[in-house]
Amino acid sequence: MFETLQDQPADKIMELMGIYAADPRTDKLDLGVGVYKDASGKTPVMRAVKAAEKRLLETQASKSYVGLLGDLSFVEAMAELILGPDRPRDRLCGSQAPGGTGAIRQIFELIRRANPDATVWMSDPTWPNHPAIQKYVGLKGRSYRYFDPVTCEVDFEGMKADLAGMVPGDVLLLHGCCHNPTGANLTLDQWREITALVLDKGALPMIDIAYQGFGDGLEEDAAGLRLMLAAVPEMLVAASCSKNFGLYRDRVGAVFALSRTPAEAARTKANIANLNRLSFSFPPDHGAKVVEIILTDPELRADWMAELSAMRENMLTLRTGLTDALRRATNSDRFDFIRNHRGMFSLIGATPAQVAALRAEHGVYMIGDSRINVAGLPANASTSSPPPSPRRWPDTGPI
Repeated sequence: MFETLQDQPADKIMELMGIYAADPRTDKLDLGVGVYKDASGKTPVMRAVKAAEKRLLETQASKSYVGLLGDLSFVEAMAELILGPDRPRDRLCGSQAPGGTGAIRQIFELIRRANPDATVWMSDPTWPNHPAIQKYVGLKGRSYRYFDPVTCEVDFEGMKADLAGMVPGDVLLLHGCCHNPTGANLTLDQWREITALVLDKGALPMIDIAYQGFGDGLEEDAAGLRLMLAAVPEMLVAASCSKNFGLYRDRVGAVFALSRTPAEAARTKANIANLNRLSFSFPPDHGAKVVEIILTDPELRADWMAELSAMRENMLTLRTGLTDALRRATNSDRFDFIRNHRGMFSLIGATPAQVAALRAEHGVYMIGDSRINVAGLPANASTSSPPPSPRRWPDTGPI
C-alpha cells in the first residue's frame, strides 16, 4: 500500500530548525522559529501556569472524558477574554480545540459542511498553514493584497480593491492582531471599513487570533474583532493559547461561531461537536484546565497579565533597539517600520538571496520570506553592531 505515497515537501520552519541546530557557530542567531524567548534565549513556563499546574495536580480527582466540546468552563473563560463581556451570548457557541491549528482545521471543516462552494479569502502573505489546510479540506481559496513590500506596512487600498470581488457566502480570513508573518496590522478605523465591506458583500468573517496580548494589550488586541462581532450576523473565530500562555506543546485552542439566531447557534454547536467526534473525539484537557484556572482566579490572572505585559514590553524594546541599530548602520529611516509593527514578527522585505547571505555569512537565521522573530533578538540589540547593511552585500540587490 505505502508504495503509492508521494514525498511531501519539508516544513520550512522545521527544516530551518535542523539547519540551525547543526550550525557550529557560537554567535549564530535564530530569528526563525515562532516561539517567544526570554533574555537567556529560553521559552519559559509562565509563573501562573506553574502555579495552576501545581493546583491541578493537587486537586484533580479524575482523568475521565470531559465532553466533545471540551471543558465548557474553559470555553466560557476564553469567550470572556477574547469576545468580551458584551458578546451576544444567545447567538454564540464555542468549543475547545487542540491548538490554533486544530481550531483552523475544525472551522474549515465546518465551512465545507455548511457551504462547500465557499471561497476563503486570505491575506497575501498569510500564515502558510491557512492555505495548506484550506486546500486539504477541499475549499476554494483566493488571496487579497495586504502588505506593501516597499513601505512594509498594510496596503489598505489594495486590500479593499481586492475584497470588492467578494460575493455572498465567501469567507474573509483576517488576523485578529499581530499579523503573521508581516507584523503590520489594521487600525481600528480600518477594521470599521472592512466590517462595512463584509456587510455590503454578504461575506462571512473568520478571525484567527493567536497573539492576543502580544501587540498593544489584551483589550486593545481584541478591539477590532469585538467591533466586527457587534456588527455582523455571522462570524467564526479561531483562538490559540500557545503564545500568550506559553502552552505551545499542550495544544490549547478554541473555536467560536456567531450565528444569526439562537436556533442556528444550537445547530452550529451540534455540528462542531460532531466534527470533533469524527476528528479527535475529545480535546486534550490539561492545558485547557490550566488556562481556566488562571482566568478564573484573580491572583493568578493578575500575575499572568503582569508577566504577559513584561513579555510584550520586552518585544517592543527589542523592536526599538533593532530599529535604532539599523538607523546607525544604514544612515536612513528605511527600517523604522520594525518599530511600528506589533507582535513577534516582522517581514523585513529582504530577497531570498539576502536571507541566504545573512545565514551563510553572519549566522543569522530567518524564514526565506524574510520574516524575523523579534523575540529571538539578543537583549543588547540596541548596542550591538548589526550585520553589514544588505545594501553593501555583493550581487544581492537592494532591499
